[in-house]
Amino acid sequence: MNIDDLSWQAHNLGGVHPRMAQTLLDLGQVELLARAAQERGDWNCAKAAALELGAVGEFERALALLDPFTDIGWRAAEWVTAEVMIRQGEADEALAMVRPDAAELDDAHVCVRYAELSAKAGRIDEAIEVLTPHLGASWPLSCLVEATEGQGADDQVLDVLAQAAERAGTEPTDSLERWQVLLLTARVLERAGRTDAAVETLRTEAAAGRHHPVNFPEYHAELLARQGLIEELASLAADQPYAAFDAYAKALEDAGRAPEAEALLRERIEAHDLSNDRAALMDLLVRQGRIDEAVETGRPTFDYHDCGNLLHRTLDLLVDDGRPDRALELVEGLTGPYAEGHPDDVLQLRLRLLGEAGRCPQGIAEATALNERQPGAWDTSLARLLELDGRLEEAVALLRASTHYRATLDLADMLLRNGRPAEALAAIPTIAEERAAAERRGW
Repeated sequence: MNIDDLSWQAHNLGGVHPRMAQTLLDLGQVELLARAAQERGDWNCAKAAALELGAVGEFERALALLDPFTDIGWRAAEWVTAEVMIRQGEADEALAMVRPDAAELDDAHVCVRYAELSAKAGRIDEAIEVLTPHLGASWPLSCLVEATEGQGADDQVLDVLAQAAERAGTEPTDSLERWQVLLLTARVLERAGRTDAAVETLRTEAAAGRHHPVNFPEYHAELLARQGLIEELASLAADQPYAAFDAYAKALEDAGRAPEAEALLRERIEAHDLSNDRAALMDLLVRQGRIDEAVETGRPTFDYHDCGNLLHRTLDLLVDDGRPDRALELVEGLTGPYAEGHPDDVLQLRLRLLGEAGRCPQGIAEATALNERQPGAWDTSLARLLELDGRLEEAVALLRASTHYRATLDLADMLLRNGRPAEALAAIPTIAEERAAAERRGW
């Protein structure tokens, strides 16, 4: 283990992926993660295990796991060590260990991390102080708002936001815009129970007639919906339909006015046919158990070449409804531009749905034939079908030998699904091994 390997892991998500580390925690495998941290020098394993051990009061074990990483100067380990120490009741020592020096005070990332830890320790004044030089950008402000939630410091945060609102747009080097500050202000006011003030903050800004990115009216609409201000939301939806209309329809449904919401969505689809409105109508119909109507609502988008294509969403809907054969019929009936432009994607969907429908032998035969034409390209699909067909060891052997770029991760996931976490972890190359392989490939 060395700094270069750990830096490579951080930048390339190498070794044990954070998602896998979290899955192992969810499975109660903290001891397995701890061993992996010690034996493999994997930072993601060490971090996950240390935080979990600290959360249950095993502070000494948590800190011992982190020591080898702090000993070589891995900064991320120092932050996690400080977090564990704060849980242990040693906030003074923890913050002293990671307090930014004079040079680091110019680094917003360092100051944000320190502010987060200060807030965890209840040192709100210190968090605000270290972030004050960086309030010309929105993300440090956002981090301050998040870090102070539930800390009883909303008035202090609102004071900072008021200063930031005055500063916004006045410094040529600042990226902060006034509307960003106002969204954060509304968020803090709402969580402080001052909902009328939160609504008025956004209402006043909206009435000023200034141009805002879509984030502003979207949040404004969500706030109005949460407060049950449906008529005001209707006005906003009329003025900003792309950002607010779906929130308005959902608010109507939540208020017991689902037929009205459905009628408005259908009118809007008829007039503009936007994919997000079709998605909103699909969701409404699903909540009413009208699955077939939801499928037909999504069907016109199946040839779209962008995120507006609702094909995958529709297929998942049918699978969740216990009708994978119906989903397979939809895929087999695809003949338009999307199917012609994405033949491999359509084949992948077909193989997946054959498995979901319990037609694994047919899927295995088709995937095997595809693999004969394109060796290795269909290994992951074939392995999943073998697993579903009860031929787990064949699936595992196929993935172990495969050169497919997803084979290692799919193998680990497969072993986890089948109650073999130690094997799943062992299937992941060490950081050094993975880095060496990447360098051989010229990555």
